[in-house]
Amino acid sequence: MIFSTTCSTTLFTCYTITPRVSVSPSTSRVACLLKSGCGGASRRSRSSCLVLCASKLSEAIDGKKSSTSTTAAAAPVFASSSAYDQDEISAPRTFLDARTEQDLLLGIQKEAEAGRLPINVAQGMDELYHNYRNAVFHSGHPKAHEIVLSNMAVALDRIFMDVRDPFQFSPHHKAIREPFDYYMFGQKYIAPLLDFRNSFLGNISLFNEIEKKLQQGENVILISNHQTEADPAIISLLLESTNPFIAENMICVAGDRVVTDPLSKPFSMGRNLLCVYSKKHMNDDPELIDMKRKANTKSLKEMAMLLRVGSKIIWIAPSGGRDRPDPVTKECYPAPFDASSVDNMRRLVEHAGVPGHIYPLAVLCYDVMPPPAQVEKEIGEKRVISFHGVGLSVAPKISFEEITATLEDPEEAKMAYSESLYSSVCEQYNVLESAIYGKQGLAASIPTVSLSQPWE
Repeated sequence: MIFSTTCSTTLFTCYTITPRVSVSPSTSRVACLLKSGCGGASRRSRSSCLVLCASKLSEAIDGKKSSTSTTAAAAPVFASSSAYDQDEISAPRTFLDARTEQDLLLGIQKEAEAGRLPINVAQGMDELYHNYRNAVFHSGHPKAHEIVLSNMAVALDRIFMDVRDPFQFSPHHKAIREPFDYYMFGQKYIAPLLDFRNSFLGNISLFNEIEKKLQQGENVILISNHQTEADPAIISLLLESTNPFIAENMICVAGDRVVTDPLSKPFSMGRNLLCVYSKKHMNDDPELIDMKRKANTKSLKEMAMLLRVGSKIIWIAPSGGRDRPDPVTKECYPAPFDASSVDNMRRLVEHAGVPGHIYPLAVLCYDVMPPPAQVEKEIGEKRVISFHGVGLSVAPKISFEEITATLEDPEEAKMAYSESLYSSVCEQYNVLESAIYGKQGLAASIPTVSLSQPWE
């Protein structure tokens, strides 16, 4: 559940078309039944995160027919002991052995009462189960009950496992694919939430162009808006049938929230990440400011090294966080980009010694998992989940030299380039919005944004 040193994180509805799922009353029931207590946790370090952000760079640098997507939606994630390594096999199978919804919910209660699950995490797990169940049931899938039970059994097991033995993310985290495939776990969990009949992909030819450049050893930066924690999984689900290399190899710049929140971590472990501390949360604890800055500097060095190797595709949201609805109109729209973050990415690409390209990318998936109305300081946000159509579109790469050829002032040039990327993202977003919320479908296409549904 889908990050610059000014970047922020969350692995992000504009209009209330699909009803959102609210917190189930059972959450309070669990809260009353659970006894207080926090289970101890040892440390585990294997590899290295998931939500996306972006405006953190400036600070560090300067001072379905998709054979798998439709299958993922229909095929639950069945857990088997073959997915576990030796020390995982001996772990409690409280959730993996569950055969009914009651088994799962009683399992949460039992582990909390035994002191192995902190109360707040247990409440979050209970809430996540009910919200996910309601969203998948809303999809009308004939095997919805089976999908919910199997997917949530694995999700709750992985959350519980990490509480008992917390995973430590490194600055550059590579997706964990074995012995347990965290990438496919995330894909199969999110797929049932996507209404593929009302989802659209913009400019598929440009995604093919990007994949070809990556195969030629060149770098690609996707400058994007950011809407939900599930953004990385949603992007991959929309691309996996046509551009699997992008789907599986995209590196997300991720804020610290998704690598510390127990409910997010298992999903983050399945993504390629560059982990940073969000500028928005840099000063939450004065005693940790220096540590966070040093960590961000290390992550930026990792990014520079990756770009020097080539064939890297990095997704970053220069707004510094997820898009949020306008407090007056209640409409959701891409948050403005931080020009310094965009400029820092541009400079990293130019100094890599390998050809690099910057493309504007638009993501529309807010209703699937909308963020809190306001940025929260505390870890542990409530997960509101819905079944909904989503959209993804990319526009032609934008050259800094072409945009700023007539500008002499460096600051003016920096602003002009950032605005050019942002304007392209907004244009694409408007098309996706018309297709999904305006119910225009493929007819919403315009000369610069050609919509398709390659999974159909």
